[in-house]
Amino acid sequence: MSEPTPTTPPPRILVIDDEPQIRRFLDISLRAQGYAVQSAETGQQGLETLATHGADLVILDLGLPDRDGQDVLRELRQWSSVPVILLTVRSHEAEKVAGLDGGANDYVTKPFGAQELMARVRALLRSHVANTDAPPPVFDDGHLHVDLARREVRIDGEPVVLARKEYALLALLVQHAGRVVTQPQILRELWGPGHQEDTHYLRVLVGKLRHKLRDDAARPRYIATEPGVGLRFIGAG
Repeated sequence: MSEPTPTTPPPRILVIDDEPQIRRFLDISLRAQGYAVQSAETGQQGLETLATHGADLVILDLGLPDRDGQDVLRELRQWSSVPVILLTVRSHEAEKVAGLDGGANDYVTKPFGAQELMARVRALLRSHVANTDAPPPVFDDGHLHVDLARREVRIDGEPVVLARKEYALLALLVQHAGRVVTQPQILRELWGPGHQEDTHYLRVLVGKLRHKLRDDAARPRYIATEPGVGLRFIGAG
């Protein structure tokens, strides 16, 4: 009689949201994809659940009854690097930026569809596992090749010549593939803390980089714009 083959435990998702219908929807959707789900209806309960039981990813609503979701995120980030997806209201762009700058990895706006959320969950879980080993990433989809260790960028095998800031922007986005990188974060890292309002610099730079990568802004294959928030490298999704 052969011994049973050990199985990998499913990724654990913690949902922190005070709306019962949202928790129920997420519980059903996530379990249908094979995830193990825990739920909490307050920020404090969510933090205690994470500290006690752990999680591989947290879905955090910013509108909680006991504490502001941004405060929950800040406290969580003091002791955990678990990926966090924020649930936000569509019109609150400043809130999205503040959450991402405060340590969130991504966000989904309400109302949202299950397929969009599952794609974000999969991308974050993949990138979090990849980042634990932490060598400089290599991206290659058969068309675009980016090797950050060798500082090589090629399209269909041909070298792409990038200016210093063009390469710096591409490297920053590839390192955070699947995640939104906010405009203030990009401006701070590429131009310094005194340039966080100079969004026109970034618009010009993104246009040049897209042109060299043969990426269409209207139907992006690699660099997607999250209006009023930032940029996302989508090639790995």
